[in-house]
Amino acid sequence: MLENKLGIIDAVELTRQEERLSKKRALEMFESGFLDSLEPGTFSCLSAIYKKLFGDIYDFAGEIRTVNIAKGNFRFAPVMYLKEALKSIEKMPQQSFQQIVEKYVEMNVAHPFREGNGRSTRIWLDLMLKKEIQQVVDWSKVDKEDYLLAMERSPVKDIEIKFLLQNALTNQITDREVYMKGIDHSYYYEGYTLYKTSQLENN
Repeated sequence: MLENKLGIIDAVELTRQEERLSKKRALEMFESGFLDSLEPGTFSCLSAIYKKLFGDIYDFAGEIRTVNIAKGNFRFAPVMYLKEALKSIEKMPQQSFQQIVEKYVEMNVAHPFREGNGRSTRIWLDLMLKKEIQQVVDWSKVDKEDYLLAMERSPVKDIEIKFLLQNALTNQITDREVYMKGIDHSYYYEGYTLYKTSQLENN
């Protein structure tokens, strides 16, 4: 279990608090205009998102990981190449939907943080889409199993993830409900389902 600021030593309780606190921060980022202050597509943008989401919980929030990590049989970018990989990804074009998803796929392969990469990177993806093509993904329309399988295959073949996300695009880029449902669905992909973002507004 990851060392945390809250001094929690029970994994179940840490998961619960991580979901509650980071979803509150996700909502605050939207409400405060913080997301609009970032430069979409940059690593500093992703790092700032991550730090806001998880800064209450982890000392390393926003810092590049210093250990190699894998999921199943897939190994993410080795630590020794990670900084160079992030520089290359930042330089990738992002003018079109196709280019933006390709950049997103590469950032997923890089997996720059110890924990919470998917949740922060999906917000990062939406900021690029919002800026460049005035659309965002309505994540509530993207099936969990289809998404996870498409992302697993995306380093080799990205046609599936492009198809899935393109069919879920919406021009409701400032809609609070779309954003909150999107956060809930994004967390659902990772197994976090205890809290609804809308219920955390005043808690």
